[in-house]
Amino acid sequence: MFTVYGDKGSGAFSAEAALAEVGAPYDFHLISLEKNEQRKPEFLAINPSGKMPALKLPEGQIITESLAILLTIADHFPNAHLLPNQASVERARAYRWLAFMAAEIYPMVEVSDYPERFAPEGERAEALRKMARERIRERLLIVERQIAGPWFLPSGFSILDIYAAMFSRWRGSLGKNWAAAGHIPKLDALSKSLSQRPALTEIWKRHFWND
Repeated sequence: MFTVYGDKGSGAFSAEAALAEVGAPYDFHLISLEKNEQRKPEFLAINPSGKMPALKLPEGQIITESLAILLTIADHFPNAHLLPNQASVERARAYRWLAFMAAEIYPMVEVSDYPERFAPEGERAEALRKMARERIRERLLIVERQIAGPWFLPSGFSILDIYAAMFSRWRGSLGKNWAAAGHIPKLDALSKSLSQRPALTEIWKRHFWND
């Protein structure tokens, strides 16, 4: 049994979606961001950085960092084909864009959502939030241009689709007006297709109920 630690609408979506897609049994252990439970000793014992998601493997090991979690699940279930064939050009492309989103978008989400962690509250924090949002938008537009359609890769569905769709639904990080303005139509269409996959419909509703 796998255990996912995280909150609804957080990066835990990607871990839960990947597990559901392969049909693996798992528990979802809610860690409330609203209640700041990620800073409590119980969760810090699981992930000292206080960040979600975290995944407990059936063997007992703890895996953190959403990209590492997705790759670990793909490795555990090779017959589910969550990634293209090993050593293929498409596999390399998947690694490239997974790493791009993990390195170029994810760090800016924290700055956009919690600018006071990086600058004094007030005008400086709000200016930093604005810069982070612009950075996220720019990077998502780069992702948008890479989508083959209907899925990110020409070879078909992969964990890359789960990851990209998740970032596109974080309206607070993007700014709601921008997110609703149709700047990323291919990514929006991909997200809609993802939300309609049989294994993911209910999970999508739980995490992105207002989308």
